[in-house]
Amino acid sequence: MLAKVHSGAVLGVDGLSVIVEVDLALGLPVFTTVGLPDGSVRESRERVKAAIKNCAYDFPQRRITVNLAPADIKKGGAGFDLPIAIGILAASKLFTTELLKQYTIVGELSLDGELRHVPGVLPIALKVKRDGLKGILVPEANKLEAAVVKGIDVIAVKSLHQAVEFLAGKIHIKPVILNQDDLLQNSVSYDVDFQEVKGQEHVKRAFEIAASGGHNIALKGTPGSGKTMLARRLSTILPGMNFDEALETTKIYSIVGKLTTDTPLISTRPFRAPHHTISDAGLIGGGQIPRPGEVSLAHNGVLFLDELPEFKKHVLEVLRQPLEAGDVSIARAHQTLQFPARFVLVVASNPCPCGYYGDKIRECKCTPQQIQRYNGKVSGPLLDRIDLHLEVAAVPFKEISDERQGETSKQIKKRVDVCRSIQEKRYIEKRKIHCNAQMGPAEIEKYCSLDPSARRLLERSVEKLGLSARGYHRILKIARTIADMDNKKELELSHVAEAVQYRRNG
Repeated sequence: MLAKVHSGAVLGVDGLSVIVEVDLALGLPVFTTVGLPDGSVRESRERVKAAIKNCAYDFPQRRITVNLAPADIKKGGAGFDLPIAIGILAASKLFTTELLKQYTIVGELSLDGELRHVPGVLPIALKVKRDGLKGILVPEANKLEAAVVKGIDVIAVKSLHQAVEFLAGKIHIKPVILNQDDLLQNSVSYDVDFQEVKGQEHVKRAFEIAASGGHNIALKGTPGSGKTMLARRLSTILPGMNFDEALETTKIYSIVGKLTTDTPLISTRPFRAPHHTISDAGLIGGGQIPRPGEVSLAHNGVLFLDELPEFKKHVLEVLRQPLEAGDVSIARAHQTLQFPARFVLVVASNPCPCGYYGDKIRECKCTPQQIQRYNGKVSGPLLDRIDLHLEVAAVPFKEISDERQGETSKQIKKRVDVCRSIQEKRYIEKRKIHCNAQMGPAEIEKYCSLDPSARRLLERSVEKLGLSARGYHRILKIARTIADMDNKKELELSHVAEAVQYRRNG
């Protein structure tokens, strides 16, 4: 007696179709799972057995073999509990139905047969749509997440018993329906605002440039100068996410289990600020079955690294690939997986270990060797990949106590949106380029034409500052963004002059 059930797993950030084959044969009662299951899948036999018995079904006293196909890819997670239980009951001839051929089934079982939330349902639902199946059967807690995908029936069930009744045709369950437009518009909210930042007008200007062109930014200043406060507000002035971006981001959060049941679609730009004790696997991703790291959780948003020199040097060096390519490749013995990681990087550091080197009031107690060793913890090649470099000075009392309100994030974002719309039209034929920071050499040559005075200034600046070819290109990218903010087609002297100022400390 054999039964086949459609199920799914996650491979990288995409869904993987898995066929759960259950065979009942004569012999001693043994429950065997094959097809490269990990520990959580192998343990499912105990949950499945208890759930079937506690739902008043007879558990077959036979030799049970469960195969998870394709058998050459390692599978993990508790989402196979429900399809395995359904397969055992179907192979026992408890019910016969054609619906098993039309629906993908995922869900974790508790011992009493109730269904629990499982991660990674969204990419599996997207795979169901691509495969042309009718729908997906999921736990009640995953219904909104799966319903984000249009074109398939999402059937939410609370227990194994309810799932069996539906598949046997004894009950009808209405598919879950969501309005995608409402999800995208109503869930955008931030708890912080640029209006709360007193003074620091030159730094706010740099943040507006960073948001307008998608540029990375480095801040250096004494403790309490507002570096963290400014960084946490960058995502509030970034352009709103479109549906494709929101779906990309939500897939990643679904896979790592960080998607809440009441927020089926993430439409707010992510802001991630990992602690400096993070490992390279935590930052980039990894594991026996590779999982996304912080750089992928920051995809389409902001990654903030505070106290940059305190991070382990080998951890920082792994940032080079995502900063250049916009994704992360994680290689294992049998496969190489790619995770998206296109984000705006903001890094902050003190000028020295005590933090007061160059401060006009407080005296620095660090030796030159300590300062050199502290700043040497961050490599030049990494800093060269950061577009904007700023010194952040302490805010004077007069500005802190000023009762006048500054510009709100909403006001700044309006200008950023106008600038980004110019870039979207410019790169409309370029699939992988959406903003100036993503330009390659060919695009720089095409779109960054200089007037004679701007060219002369840039030539002198490159020679005087000893900039690399990458630094030269980044000045042009920044200048292109500043020109877009002024709605100018050609890069002028003022645009290049301002761009050079942001590279002097790089």
